[in-house]
Amino acid sequence: MNHWKESAEVLSRLAELAAAGERAALATVVHIVGSAYRRPGAKFLIEQTGSTLGSVSGGCLEADVREVAQGVLASRTPRLRHYQTGADEDMVWGLGLGCNGAVDVFVQPATEGPLADLAAPLRTLLAGESPFAIATVVDGGEGVGATLVVEAGGATHGSLGMFGTPDLDRLAAERARGLLPAGRSGVHDLGGRRVFVEVLPPPPHLVVCGAGEDAIPLVAYAADAGFRVTVVDHRPALLAPERFPQASRLIAARPQEPEIDLPPGRSLAVVKTHSLAHDREWARRLLAAGLPHVGMLGPRERTETILREIGAADRDTERVFGPVGLDLGADGPRQVAISIVAELLAFIAQRQPRHLCERREAIHVG
Repeated sequence: MNHWKESAEVLSRLAELAAAGERAALATVVHIVGSAYRRPGAKFLIEQTGSTLGSVSGGCLEADVREVAQGVLASRTPRLRHYQTGADEDMVWGLGLGCNGAVDVFVQPATEGPLADLAAPLRTLLAGESPFAIATVVDGGEGVGATLVVEAGGATHGSLGMFGTPDLDRLAAERARGLLPAGRSGVHDLGGRRVFVEVLPPPPHLVVCGAGEDAIPLVAYAADAGFRVTVVDHRPALLAPERFPQASRLIAARPQEPEIDLPPGRSLAVVKTHSLAHDREWARRLLAAGLPHVGMLGPRERTETILREIGAADRDTERVFGPVGLDLGADGPRQVAISIVAELLAFIAQRQPRHLCERREAIHVG
């Protein structure tokens, strides 16, 4: 979900640069082994002026990637850079990182060439709700940088087949469609080429019921994390756009209204109107809609009272998280918002929250 938001931001910035006649290169993590801060698909935009957007690491690789990007802009030729992030004796361009991993970063021109040619359909797809994939030749001779966009419905944009194997488009499209359900990006050997297939599942929606002051940090943090946030409240004055600039939609409605254009069923929700009657009816509405996660602000006894009053079945109560949020000792709207977003991220990732130092297996598997 973070890569979808990151990609949208990069494409938006590229449109601004193209309009101004300025140039930029895009660095993308395509493969990781062992410990790595970012997953395949992470993006780092480097403008010719030196300005940047995004990242491919925690800050340890960006300086070298900037230099590579300037060379790519000068030569107009993409490059695949391999980084070993091992111990002090295993230096990376003068840096002993000690991270015990490896990262492959592909750097390509972004304001010209195949990526620039596909910017318009990519922006359209990123504004939608359907998964898609981007297949890019990252190694294997002539045609490095050729790009094919594959939609879930079968449509494609761009081409890989103009170089080498005529069937490369077909092979890449078949592989991409097979990867869409799992949503996992990676490098694949296709037709004698190394092709990075980036799978982009659409981000989950978050419905926040209640537009009080404590909703402001929750909406901001959730949007920053990649959720598409809809705020619903029966008080139009609280739904001023300047209060929620990062919200995707603001809806003035009461839970009893029959026609409310709520996001798709895969949405998550947090109910926090601070009104027992309104929270009860929102819980009833959201559970009936089949949402997999309905978070309730307030003490456990309040949530249990609401569930009794609406006659929630046992199978429905399993989807209710009240009090919502992880036990972080949070105090105040900002800290509570952090605990709620942390719970939402763990739910989406199907992870049991715990300290990372207790985890023995890899955090990110490349």
